[in-house]
Amino acid sequence: MMKPDIASALIVCTRRIGDVLLATPVIRSLKVAMPHLLIDMLVFEGTQDVLSGYRDLRRVLTISERPSAGAHVKLLRAIWRRYDVAISVLAGDRPTFHAWVAGRYRVGTLLPDNKSWWKRRLLHEWVSFDNVHTHTVAMNLQLLAPFGVRRLGTPVVSWMPADEVSIQRRFPHRDMQRYAVIHVSPKFAYKMWTVAGWIALGRWLMRQGLTVVVTGMESAETAYCEQIIQGLPGAVNLVDHVALPELSCLLSRAALYIGTDTAVSHMAAAVGTPSVVLFGPSNPVKWGPWPKDFSPTAQSPWCRQGSQRQGNVFLLQGEGDCVPCLGEGCDRHVGSLSACLQQLPVQRVIQAAETMLGVRECVIPTSVRT
Repeated sequence: MMKPDIASALIVCTRRIGDVLLATPVIRSLKVAMPHLLIDMLVFEGTQDVLSGYRDLRRVLTISERPSAGAHVKLLRAIWRRYDVAISVLAGDRPTFHAWVAGRYRVGTLLPDNKSWWKRRLLHEWVSFDNVHTHTVAMNLQLLAPFGVRRLGTPVVSWMPADEVSIQRRFPHRDMQRYAVIHVSPKFAYKMWTVAGWIALGRWLMRQGLTVVVTGMESAETAYCEQIIQGLPGAVNLVDHVALPELSCLLSRAALYIGTDTAVSHMAAAVGTPSVVLFGPSNPVKWGPWPKDFSPTAQSPWCRQGSQRQGNVFLLQGEGDCVPCLGEGCDRHVGSLSACLQQLPVQRVIQAAETMLGVRECVIPTSVRT
């Protein structure tokens, strides 16, 4: 077990936004156990916004996904043996190498195969990566074993006061209206639901007396988002108008959130918002949103198959014997659609939404900013 007097640590998570968010329980657990610990995080450029306002971190370092040789050398020089501890939450070559460069003591995740022999030599402690039966949050928390700290499982979602001001300006009646956030546009097409489904769902929510707030990435699917907005007159259109920290603030006060398998769904779950999350080909055991305050010692909140509810999250899985296939769409590329989601009836989503609307009557959370 590591001595508790370590002074600095680097957490390496150079992947997507959702991966970065799901690594925050490691940071929170370390900081609560060792308040003096100075923690930095290394992430890909473009993913750091999800950490905005996160006070457990001293500094966020970024590197391009495909850096030039000069930029990479500059990073290596900047982090060389600078930290008492470096933890890689990813099993890849580069994150493991970066942990070796940065930390005098290194902990990481490795694939249980013969090809990882050289990475084992770079690490003092490692855990075997399980891509099927263990949730990403639980996998990350296993890396804390050498430090003997209490595990805290809920991902940390944060924002700054300026983000609250920005949301108030874009949605002035937020504090006076019960509203539902529907996040309609995931990053990849294979995680998308249908335009008709979103419109029918939005109209049903309006009939329940809720203001519907539509969010998404218009730059990714412009025509798709425009059709949904046109079909929901009276909805608040925030598609492509809010950054992740602003969206975090918005989600924290929503009566309901509905979205697909995206980082935003993880954010909604973490702040405690009643959430309905549509899952298709992805493995929910590994990637289902971690409900707020769910047991940090659990292997996963979710089973592999079937719609299910845990805490503030209702995971609604598409139908079909092939679900979850773990592929990227029926044509096996990120731009292809998934039949299990395209054929998901709106009535099933409405039934799940009706269930979750009874969970909370738009309660303002006590403190989710750290």
